[in-house]
Amino acid sequence: MKRYPVDKEVFEKNYHSAMMYHRRAKQFLAEEQNVSVVFNVASVAIENYLIALCDLYGVDPGTHNYQCLVDTVAEVGEIKLSTPMAAKIRALDDAYEICSLENYQRKECSEQADALQVLDVCKYLAGLFDQKRCAAVHQGVPGTVM
Repeated sequence: MKRYPVDKEVFEKNYHSAMMYHRRAKQFLAEEQNVSVVFNVASVAIENYLIALCDLYGVDPGTHNYQCLVDTVAEVGEIKLSTPMAAKIRALDDAYEICSLENYQRKECSEQADALQVLDVCKYLAGLFDQKRCAAVHQGVPGTVM
């Protein structure tokens, strides 16, 4: 896998977006908003977390469907993505029919358990970030952006 220099601004933008979508999804759940809204917002957070993980290690995420993102993250040796969690994330492509331009649809989630599951995925992904590496990228420490 080819590595590129880490773009601090791109990483920080995607990481910040992931955290904010995640926070909003939790807020919407606490406000007892429609579980479909919680599910969709948390799903966007998952996408942004995966992109930010790729950014953090200087790898090109390729396309932004969940399958490609999980495959790319799984190839980064420094990241240990569990097989069950990877399967949960990959299943989101089927839920949204992302690979089909003609059939794309927003997921209409009616089960709170589904919304809670994607929030669990968000929490898991948030925990995969090496905070020392994040800080080094933020500070522009030489040797961390390779």
